[in-house]
Amino acid sequence: MARGGTGPGGGPAPAITRLGIGPYVWNTECLRGDVSAPGTATAFPQAIGLAATFSRDVVGRVAAATGQEVRGKHNDFVKQGLFVSHTGASCFSPVINIARDSRWGRIQETYGEDPYLTGQLVQSFVSGLQGNDSRFIQASAGCKHFDVHAGPENIPVSRFSFDAQVSDEDWHMTFLPSFKSCVKAGTYSLMCSYNRINGIPACANKQLLTDIARKDWGFKGYVISDEGAIENIWTQHHYTNNSVDTVAAAVSAGCNMDLPGGEITPVYLSLVDAVNQGKLTEEIVRESVKPLFYTRMRLGEFDPTDKNPFAKLDSSVAESPEHQALALEAAMKSFVLLKNRNNFLPLKPGAFKNVAVIGPMADNVGQIFGDYSPTILPSYVKTPLQGIREIFPDGQNLPVCLDGNRCQSYNATAVAASVYKADLVFVVLGTGTDIESEGKDRPDVELPGHQAALWIDAAFYSGNAPVVLILLNAGPLNVSLAERADRVPAILECYFPAQATGEALRNILTNSGDFGSPAGRVPLTWPYYRYQMPPMVNYSMAERTYRYMTTPPLYPFGYGLSYTTFNYSVFYYVTAIKANESLNAWFSVTNTGAVDSDEVVQCYISWSDRTLPVPNLQLGYFDRIHIKAGQTVQVEATIPGEVMAFRDQGQWVIKAGLMYLYCGGQQPFQKKSAPSNMLYGQFEIISTLRTSIL
Repeated sequence: MARGGTGPGGGPAPAITRLGIGPYVWNTECLRGDVSAPGTATAFPQAIGLAATFSRDVVGRVAAATGQEVRGKHNDFVKQGLFVSHTGASCFSPVINIARDSRWGRIQETYGEDPYLTGQLVQSFVSGLQGNDSRFIQASAGCKHFDVHAGPENIPVSRFSFDAQVSDEDWHMTFLPSFKSCVKAGTYSLMCSYNRINGIPACANKQLLTDIARKDWGFKGYVISDEGAIENIWTQHHYTNNSVDTVAAAVSAGCNMDLPGGEITPVYLSLVDAVNQGKLTEEIVRESVKPLFYTRMRLGEFDPTDKNPFAKLDSSVAESPEHQALALEAAMKSFVLLKNRNNFLPLKPGAFKNVAVIGPMADNVGQIFGDYSPTILPSYVKTPLQGIREIFPDGQNLPVCLDGNRCQSYNATAVAASVYKADLVFVVLGTGTDIESEGKDRPDVELPGHQAALWIDAAFYSGNAPVVLILLNAGPLNVSLAERADRVPAILECYFPAQATGEALRNILTNSGDFGSPAGRVPLTWPYYRYQMPPMVNYSMAERTYRYMTTPPLYPFGYGLSYTTFNYSVFYYVTAIKANESLNAWFSVTNTGAVDSDEVVQCYISWSDRTLPVPNLQLGYFDRIHIKAGQTVQVEATIPGEVMAFRDQGQWVIKAGLMYLYCGGQQPFQKKSAPSNMLYGQFEIISTLRTSIL
C-alpha cells in the first residue's frame, strides 16, 4: 500500500516470496500512448485533440492501441525482470477533470469543459484500454484527478495547498459526473487529487472516496493518491501533524495506496504504527489491500499465460503500421477549422508558387507533442514545416522567435526576409509545454510574447499575400484580431497532434485521403476577453463554460467548420416523457456540398423555467458520422433521462415541465456559427422525481 510510485521509497510493490507473488509496478501513464516506459511507442494526439474529434470511436480505438502497446511492453519487462517506473500495466489515465478555466495549464490532458462529452469519451477510453475479455483485462484504467481539480497549478497559488470551495450543485453537476461515468465503465482505480475540497484534502475525504464513490456509485476498485498528495495532507494542508495521523486519515477515508513523492520513507509505512496505536484497525487495512490484488488477478498475473489472451502481446506491437495509421487518422480528425473565408481551403492546385512558413511552432519537434507524450522514433515524426513542404518543396523558413514559443526574443527582420516575395504565408503559432503544462498555468489567453506581432508583421511585409494561421495549443488563444482580418482567410486549430502533425496538416490543407475534410469541434469555449473569466481560484461555475456563460464567446463550444455544408430536416421526437426516461428524436442530415465529409451531430436541451438551478444549455447527444456529397443519412438520437436532472438542496431533481430540444451541427443561438441550420422543438416532462442518488 506504500509502494505506488517511483524513486528510492516509491516502488515497485515488493515481492511476497512465501506466496509466490512477484514485484509489481503501479505507476504507468497511458494518456494517449505508453508514456515514459523504456523504449519507444506510438504517440497519438494529446487528449484535448482527441476530445475535439467528438468521436467515441476514435477515443476507443486509440485507447485500445495504447493498451496493446502498454501490455505488450509490460509482458516483456516482466520476462526481463525489469520493474522500474512505468513498466506496469496499471494506468494513471485518463484525465477527466473539467476544463473550467481557459488559463489552466493541464487543459491539454482533459476532454474539455462539458461533463456529458467527457463522460461519454471516458467510457470509450476505459473500455478500449481494458479490452473486452470476460476474465482478463489488457491494462487497468485509472481516472484522475478525483476531485474538484481544475487549476490553479501555480497561478496565483500552488495546487499542492489549494482549497477548492465548491457548492453542492456545482460539485455534483460539473465535477463529479465524469468520474461516475468512469466508475460505470468499470475502471479499476481512481486517483485522488492534491487539493482540499471545502477544507478537507481529497485523499483524506471520506465523503468523496467512500460515501460517493463506493456507497453511491458502487465503486469496487482502489484509490491511489496523486504523487506526494499523502505527504501534502501533513506538510502543505496542515490537516494532520504527523505521519501516523496522516496515514490513518487517508486509509480511513478510502485511499488504498500511496504514490509517494520521492521520499525514502513514504507516509504509508507508518501504517503499522497507526494500527498499533489504535488509529486504524487491521480489518480496514485488509479490506484496503484487496482491490490491489484483485486488479493484479484480473491482469492475469497469477494465471497460466496460455489462458490469458493479453499475455501473448509483446513489444513488437509498439509503433506498428496499424497504430501509425491510427495516429494519423486521429490527428486529422482532431483539427478544427475556425475560419475559412470564401472557401480559401482546401488549397487549389497550382494557385501558389512562392510560399513562406514561419513561426515558433513551424519546425519545433519538441513542442508539437504536448505533455505526457510517449517517446517516439524521430523517423516517424513530421513537423508542420515538413508537411507543408510536401505541398510546396521550396517553402521559405527562417527563425523568427529566437527563444521558441515564448517569443520574447523576436526578429522582425527575419519575418520580412521570409515573406516579402511570398504569395502565400503560413504562420504557425502556439504554446507547447513551454507555455502551458502540468505545474504551469498561463496568466491570460493572449498569444505568447511577440506571436501576435509576428502574424501582423507577416501580413504587412508580404504585400497582398494571404496569411493562414495554424495553431498548436490546448487552451484558447486570443486570435480575435486575426478572426476579423481580411488578410487572414483561414485559421486552423490543430492542438498537439504528436508524431503525425506534418502529414495530417498536409492532408487537411489539400483535402487528401478519407478524412481530408476537417470536422473537429472545439471542446471548450474560447472567450473574447479576460474579463469574461472569473478568478482562477473561484470554483463557482457562474460565467464559466458554455453551460453558464452569459456573454458571447469568440468560438463557442462545439463550433467548427467543414469543406462542405449540411442541412438538417424531417424532425420527429417524443413530445412527452416521464422523469428519468430517455428522450428519442429522429432527423435527417444531408451533405449539401460537393465534398465527402464527417459531420458532428449535436443535440442540446434547455429548461423553460429559468428560475431553476440549471445550466443555460446542456449537451445531451453527439455523434460523428461520415456523409458523402449529396447523401442523406437518418439519425436516431437518444438523450438520457439523467441529463435532465439538476441538483437542488442536496437532492437530484427531474422536474415536471416544458423543455426545449435543439439538434444540428453546433449549439443553437450562436453569433459565431457554422453555415448549417438547427432544428428546434419542445417536449414535456410529465412527472417529478427527487432522489438522493441518481
